[in-house]
Amino acid sequence: MPDWIASIVHFFIILTLVVGQLGLVIPIFPGNVVMWLAALVYGLVFGFGTLGGVLFGVITVLMVIAVSADNLLMGAKAREQGAAWRSILAALAAAVVFTLIFPPIGGLVAAPLVLYLLELRRLGDSAEAWKIVKALLTGLGLSFVVRFGIGLVMFVLWGIWAYAG
Repeated sequence: MPDWIASIVHFFIILTLVVGQLGLVIPIFPGNVVMWLAALVYGLVFGFGTLGGVLFGVITVLMVIAVSADNLLMGAKAREQGAAWRSILAALAAAVVFTLIFPPIGGLVAAPLVLYLLELRRLGDSAEAWKIVKALLTGLGLSFVVRFGIGLVMFVLWGIWAYAG
């Protein structure tokens, strides 16, 4: 491949990685998946090699962890405060459905609202239901930190693969 084409491909891979990283600020944007796809394209175009194969494997594991972080941390925090599993699952389902219907913030509004209403009905106590919603939102904040940090690690691993390999 001519150097100028390789440079253009590198530029677009880096641009995609940056967009993926910055997109992590938007909770429903699959930034880690976008970054993983950029690494996959890089490997398909330039080859994986031994180092690339290992680093792409690590990048893949990190992407799976990042994608799971939202649901796991949000649900775990809500559960710590006593939320019913049924309410947590309904809130997560509402997040997915309303994100698709009203992107990008539909799910961010629907999940806490559904959780609050279900827990209010279950507990009959507004203060307790609100405490559970705050825990869910704390889990959302923690998941952002995890996803963003993982994104940075993915970017660095790709950089090692692309420029040290």
